[in-house]
Amino acid sequence: MSSVSLGGQGRGDAYFGAGEPRRYLLYASEVYALAILRPLQAAIRARGGQAAWFFDGPGAEYLRDDEQLLDTVRDVAALAPHAVLVPGNRVPTFFPGLKVEIFHGFSVGKRSRSKGHFRIRGAFDLYCTQGPDTTGPFEELAKEHGYFEVEETGWPKMDPLFRNGPDAYIQDSRPVVLLTSTFTESLSAARPLFDTVRALASKRHWRWLASFHPKLDPSTIALYRRLPSEDLEYVETDDVIPLLKAADVMVSDTSSVASEFLLQNRPVVTFRCRQPEPHLLDVSDPNQLEAAISQALSRPYDLMQRVQAYADRIHPCRDGRSSERVLDAVDAALARGRDHLKPKPRNLWRSLQMRRRLSYYKPR
Repeated sequence: MSSVSLGGQGRGDAYFGAGEPRRYLLYASEVYALAILRPLQAAIRARGGQAAWFFDGPGAEYLRDDEQLLDTVRDVAALAPHAVLVPGNRVPTFFPGLKVEIFHGFSVGKRSRSKGHFRIRGAFDLYCTQGPDTTGPFEELAKEHGYFEVEETGWPKMDPLFRNGPDAYIQDSRPVVLLTSTFTESLSAARPLFDTVRALASKRHWRWLASFHPKLDPSTIALYRRLPSEDLEYVETDDVIPLLKAADVMVSDTSSVASEFLLQNRPVVTFRCRQPEPHLLDVSDPNQLEAAISQALSRPYDLMQRVQAYADRIHPCRDGRSSERVLDAVDAALARGRDHLKPKPRNLWRSLQMRRRLSYYKPR
């Protein structure tokens, strides 16, 4: 195994050993990272590579018996990964390997471009974007900053959505409505819609499923858990893909999971969406919800044309091979090295914060 300093940023294949099996670190801070990174893990294994996990937040408890967990920073140093794959906006810059941003969701306008999806923190060498909607802005940022590259690969989390496999979470002759919610209390539809959803579910015209962001207020989740399961089933899961496949329509808010659902060319009803674009059926009053769901289930032609156009903009790759494209992009970046790029910012204060967070101070 190659000897790699924790302070190294990676200098191409010559640095790691050309031709040797790739070693990848899957860096996670939240439970939802599992669904994003597991398709990459499968692709890595299919190529004969090694994938290991490191968590600086919750999620490790959901790893399977055949998944490798690294407990300490020194374990990461011993692995000496060629690349660190990150579905978030922070990563220890003192970890070895190419730092690759995978993204934790689609850009849905919760924040401005300077603070949200397009924030540049000086930590990454490569951004693997989901579609033209994100590729263009990041290419402009790459020109501006000069120390990272951009490759449009598609989003690995979506691979299982477009691959053959079970396409239903439940078997039911009724239309299935999936209720989702962001964790931001001021944007969440979960509590404002509770009484309306309870009333609609009790009619049993539609089969209801609900699954919320794990950071949502537990008291709100408890309200839905107490509903009779024959009316509405609350599902706690680290993989929402089977639920997306099961539903005919989604009810949501300003949550990025709505964009994931739309990739199936299925309609979404939103409640007080922060940016109610034409591909969404947005309502501002809970009393409008039933009619909006009925309209969505009828799949109006004009609406579905707008849904298709939006899906093409955010994620045109629907072959289930985004993970393979990410690995190809990593291989190409490692082969090129960083000599053609500017040095990354040192970010000493942020590096110190990460060392404190991970209780690691001593360089090697």
